[in-house]
Amino acid sequence: MVGPRSWFSGLFYRSSNKRQSSGEKDFTLTFVQEQRLLKLKERLNVPFDETRPDHQVYIFYLIQEALRALWHASFPETEITGLISEQWKDMGWQGPNPSTDFRGCGFVSLENLLFYARTYPASFQRLLFKQDGMRATWEYPFAVAGVNVSFMLIQMLELQSERPKSLPGINFIKILSEDEEAFDVLYCIAFEMVDAQWLAMRASYMQFKEVLEATKIQLERELSLEDIHRIQDLPAYNLLYK
Repeated sequence: MVGPRSWFSGLFYRSSNKRQSSGEKDFTLTFVQEQRLLKLKERLNVPFDETRPDHQVYIFYLIQEALRALWHASFPETEITGLISEQWKDMGWQGPNPSTDFRGCGFVSLENLLFYARTYPASFQRLLFKQDGMRATWEYPFAVAGVNVSFMLIQMLELQSERPKSLPGINFIKILSEDEEAFDVLYCIAFEMVDAQWLAMRASYMQFKEVLEATKIQLERELSLEDIHRIQDLPAYNLLYK
């Protein structure tokens, strides 16, 4: 069940972790790393503001197509009645207009959900319909949780800064140079970790921020391992299946 909108309004993850200067790393980007990081940042900088005509012209069609594709991947046997519809609540959006929920994180959060649905459909369906474990009476809303996973990763990996200085962020850039889809796959892994943590903590929806924080700590630990060279090397990658 989806909680009230007040639950979502303060949910976007804010990291309180402050690195000590001794924990920062010097890191020189290779040409490939720099190009891959730049391309990823371009994706992160595509906002959605329906009040601005330039944004409407630039991405409104893409959003329409992405939303339709996401609905079809989620509920292939049910037609969506419109891009603004009470049906969207079945996916875990807070209201009938999904754009009001992903606006805060931008178009990339919608792209992440669609990538998950298309690339790992079995995992996606399992989380969407909460098929594993003993579930809480008040479950986290799936789509809104997905937006917050995107936001958490952007902060954790320092993707809004010029370049990462933490070991997890640096190692991610190295992984990105080996796999251009690394951010999207990491998103899928992180979402799986969130659900696993949710079940382990026997959490209810008011504890989602605690679940997200625990997931962040675990993911940072995995990204700091010395033998991580590919996204498939992350221990939590095994949570995914197609």
